[in-house]
Amino acid sequence: MKKAVLFALLIVSSFQLFSQGTIKGKVIDGKTREELPFVSILILNTQKGEITDESGNFTITNTALGYFKLQASYIGYETVITEDYLVTKDKVPFVTIELFEKASTLDEVVIRSKLFKKSLISPLSLQTLGVVEMEKNPGGNRDVLKVIQSLPGVASNPGFRNDIIIRGGATSENKFYVDGIEIPVINHFQTQGASGGPVGIINADLIRKVDFYSSAFPANRGNALSSVIEFTQKTGNPNSLNTRATLGTSDAGITLDGPIGKNTTFIASVRQSYLQYLFKLIKLPFLPTYNDFQINLKTKLENNDEISFIGLGAIDNFELNESVNDGVTDEETIKRNRYILSNIPVQEQWNYTVGTRYKHFGENSNQQYVLSRSVWNNNSTKYFNNTGNVNDLLLDYTSKEIENKFRFENNTNLNNFSINYGVGLEQAKYSNTTFQKDANSQGTATQNFSSELDLFKYGIFGQVSKNYLNSKLGISLGFRLDGNNYNTSMKNVLNQFSPRISATFALNDKWSINSSVGRYYQLPTYTSLGFRNNANVLVNQQHLKYIQSDHFVSGLEFKPDASSKITLEGFYKAYSNYPFSVKNQISLANLGADFGVVGSEEVTSTSKGKAYGFEIFAQKKSYEGLYGILSYTFIRSEFQNQLNQYIPSSWDNKHLLTVTAGKKLNNNWEIGSKFRLVGGKPYTPYDLNASSIIANYDVENRGILNYTSLNSERFGTYSQLDLRIDKTWFWSKFSLNFYVDVQNVLASKSNGQSFLLPTLDANGNKVINANDSSRYVLEEVDSTSGNVLPGFGFIVDF
Repeated sequence: MKKAVLFALLIVSSFQLFSQGTIKGKVIDGKTREELPFVSILILNTQKGEITDESGNFTITNTALGYFKLQASYIGYETVITEDYLVTKDKVPFVTIELFEKASTLDEVVIRSKLFKKSLISPLSLQTLGVVEMEKNPGGNRDVLKVIQSLPGVASNPGFRNDIIIRGGATSENKFYVDGIEIPVINHFQTQGASGGPVGIINADLIRKVDFYSSAFPANRGNALSSVIEFTQKTGNPNSLNTRATLGTSDAGITLDGPIGKNTTFIASVRQSYLQYLFKLIKLPFLPTYNDFQINLKTKLENNDEISFIGLGAIDNFELNESVNDGVTDEETIKRNRYILSNIPVQEQWNYTVGTRYKHFGENSNQQYVLSRSVWNNNSTKYFNNTGNVNDLLLDYTSKEIENKFRFENNTNLNNFSINYGVGLEQAKYSNTTFQKDANSQGTATQNFSSELDLFKYGIFGQVSKNYLNSKLGISLGFRLDGNNYNTSMKNVLNQFSPRISATFALNDKWSINSSVGRYYQLPTYTSLGFRNNANVLVNQQHLKYIQSDHFVSGLEFKPDASSKITLEGFYKAYSNYPFSVKNQISLANLGADFGVVGSEEVTSTSKGKAYGFEIFAQKKSYEGLYGILSYTFIRSEFQNQLNQYIPSSWDNKHLLTVTAGKKLNNNWEIGSKFRLVGGKPYTPYDLNASSIIANYDVENRGILNYTSLNSERFGTYSQLDLRIDKTWFWSKFSLNFYVDVQNVLASKSNGQSFLLPTLDANGNKVINANDSSRYVLEEVDSTSGNVLPGFGFIVDF
């Protein structure tokens, strides 16, 4: 097999044409939108370049092929380095570069230095990922959310889920934006009331860069406690139609981009999974199917006016593979499959977000108007023993979340003060029909209710930033006021006054000190806001409050050269008003890393928590083809239990270490590796007494957790090494990238909580305790993963 693959690669290589490429573009003033003539354009780290003509246009011919950055320099303007652009023989990228004046600039808050972005609003706790870092991250499988797990402060769970856990915060505490438009659903099969899922719906082919904020959030981004993640999309080529086709281990997709008329461009993609066939082949008990789409339209109305439209969405179906044990002889595998089949529901989801943004550029200001609509529909059903019989129904759940949002922002430069202010309005509707049998240590119960909730949300925000002492000192002050009509407390915006301040001081041209203090608020999930008891009473309405988190962050930054950065940051987060489960007597901050629904129960805003630690981050951009990232985080995350004692939360991993490195080789080969070490997180042991009761187990079909011993046990530390090899061929009409991406090459083992299930007799019947006919005889089956996961894919550009 290996010889056949090598032979195929040699045959393909023999037909490769060693061609040269072309880059085109335009340089404009970022404030006035006027074309800038005679600007020097260089391909970064080369002497090859051009000068823009009188209309600001440039063309660089006979370039090498692959990904490249451009550097634009002009007297009186800040030097800018672009993101990466792909150059092939037939694919000519069009790069629009915005330059800003040095002395007085609308974008004064951004300090543009070599390769690394720094903002006065967020001078720390901000990382940026480019195209190459997303596409070729080992083990990332071209999934942007998996790539983010390489960044400092980000924990991840073993397995295939995309739970984003930032500095000890729950998975529900993150907010995602695409081109300034909030995206409530970011994953296929996303857990409602959280943000995790197995596969991201964002197609990396449409993303130009990702800005990741783990604190120091801009005031125009609200309703987040742990992170704000901004995706900036590519724009379509204004000169020609381009196509990219991808075929990977889990899905296939196609992306088109190009012009629509003189002033409009588009880029759009469609992807379809075939995981269900792979999972059935390798004998897994569940069969997921997903489809997603994404589109970005951009129109230039006049020199100072532009409008863009985005759309993305997904359709997800989750079925059970009830014949999974046919022909299987391994007893442990049979038991694991039986356990999974007995408790995972059949699930269907679909969602979409559409939005438009209009921007007007004035002499010293710009304004933008953002309008969007998001809809998320979620259905789950489960029958005892998967009979489909109405008398065996355990779960029948249907819900829909609809959000219609409007935001106005104004950015002004006044006497070297950069000022951002605006308002946001939102109309939201949540509906839920739930029939669910459940059990805990107190016994069984049945939820049976229908709920509809209409919310009107409103907020205002403002931020002022300025440099002092010849730009050595930078200070940014901001605030938010948010409210809604859910109850009296939330209606008063002064109860959600959210101030923040950031400062940076340059000790010299290489060292700087950065700090940020802020108070942030987040609305509890719709599942909690809209929960009703069986008497149809909205039981959480009277006492729920916005969740509050106060951040204190300080750090040092060292830039030894233009392509390197080292940072050290310490952080402390204090939580209050966190929803606390009345039924289970635990903070909801401990939930969210599983399928299903979080928060659909009676809760009170009484829980407190804290997360603290420090991060070390070092990054080297490409130097002679070698690049690397090292990040280490020490983190403690603690929330109160039912006795108001601080105990480790479910996200208290203690140690997070990631090392990513790669090397570009000759003849368009590239190799990369990523090593992750994640400290074992706490977990709650089973209540064996309650679990063995037949009435309880036949409802839950799994062990019942003993919440009086919340997070008293801890998993072991796990590590994983991923490798990736890329080879690219360039022909006259298209290019081909072939990659092999192997996850967990050392077959490292990770332990999950064991499965608890009834023992079966020789006839396949559940064994009942001989001394107590009300109980099953239970056995524990190890939940250990650690398989090598090889993958490969093709990316064709033409």
